[in-house]
Amino acid sequence: MKKTANYHLKEIQPTDIHYIHKGLSNPAITRYYDVHFPTLEATKVQMDWYANLKKEGTGIWWGIYGLADEQFKGAVGFNNLEKQHRKAEIGMWLLQEHWGKGILKEVMPKVFEIGFTQLNLNRIEGYVVSDNEKCKSALQKINFMHEGTFRESEMKNGELISVDIFSILKREWEAKR
Repeated sequence: MKKTANYHLKEIQPTDIHYIHKGLSNPAITRYYDVHFPTLEATKVQMDWYANLKKEGTGIWWGIYGLADEQFKGAVGFNNLEKQHRKAEIGMWLLQEHWGKGILKEVMPKVFEIGFTQLNLNRIEGYVVSDNEKCKSALQKINFMHEGTFRESEMKNGELISVDIFSILKREWEAKR
């Protein structure tokens, strides 16, 4: 099982739709994301996305659950997995009531272990809207390196936004273990 001292990761299943909707319908969580699902019905698009990642071999996402209470805390996973180039993009979010509790700091080393050992990745990338200071800070706390900024590279709500790219390499992860 994919466990840490206080949490475990369970692959997202169709029955998790209520948890996913709770998170991805919250504007505070999706403020910087490309997705937002105001209804449970709309959330089915996200559930199909998770299923297609696995089916196509281009990623995998897990729900983060407390060991003590078995409560869903958030989700983390890999997408845009490119086996030939041994890299993938990481994504993560927590339900708002679990922000600031150190959950991702505890869970991410396990996610790295899965990525670098089981999925044979050499590089894990994180793309973050430049205004999302909390996410950028969180990535830096778990040893991601800021590589640069794609200036005014995407449109969101009719406005051009910039996106920062972060990464961690397998050798960097191994050196910090």
